[in-house]
Formats: sequence, structure tokens, C-alpha cells
Amino acid sequence: MGKPAQAKMILEMWKDWDDNAFDRHNYFADTIVMFLSDGGVIHGKDSCMAGAKRFRGSMTSAVSTISAWIPLKSVDKNEDWVAVWGSETDVFPDGKKEVRDLHEIWRFNKAGKVDFMKQFASATMAK
Repeated sequence: MGKPAQAKMILEMWKDWDDNAFDRHNYFADTIVMFLSDGGVIHGKDSCMAGAKRFRGSMTSAVSTISAWIPLKSVDKNEDWVAVWGSETDVFPDGKKEVRDLHEIWRFNKAGKVDFMKQFASATMAK
């Protein structure tokens, strides 16, 4: 089992996404690498923050529903991870709605900052 406080951090970041409030928390390491579900890879805290603000800013709303999460400890590599499953409903200015199911894995460095994230998504029918 991993650290519950780290799971709380990830859940807070999901809420930050919905609220379009990326400056609320400072949980990313400068060296973070994010692998997005569309195949994109983003390197570095500044690039991750700028990309998130740009993409989330293109929406009128985002609503996430979390189904499950679990903090994990990789004993062979001595790493802390959090896995989270949920869905996201995004609405764009033209009224278009996108709904997708998400699975994300988040790794923490020794300083307790997120230094890696990989996202998996599957589109679902709009409700």
C-alpha cells in the first residue's frame, strides 16, 4: 500500500482541472514527464502547466467523476504511485460535448512531487 496523502494530492489535481485552477497546488516536479492518451508527451513542469491551461481554457466546463483510486508502493523499485479511474465530461464553446473514461498512473519522486504521469482514455457516448 502507498501513501494516502499522495492519493489526496492527485484527487485535488483532478478538482483543479474541473475548476480551471491550476495555480492552486504546486505538486509537479520540474522534471515531470506526462504521456497523454492522444499520444502526446510533455516534458517539464512549465510545459505541462502551459499545455493544461491552454487545453482546459478551450472548454466552457469540465466535470470529472472519480470511480476509484489507490496509492501504491512499488517495492522492487521503491517508488510511490497513485492509480485513479474515472470519467470526464468536457463542454466546448460551440456546445460540443465529449465524454471519456480515464485511467491514470502518477509517480512521485523522493521529494514527494509528481515526476511522471501516464493517461489512458476511451471515448464514450455523450449523455
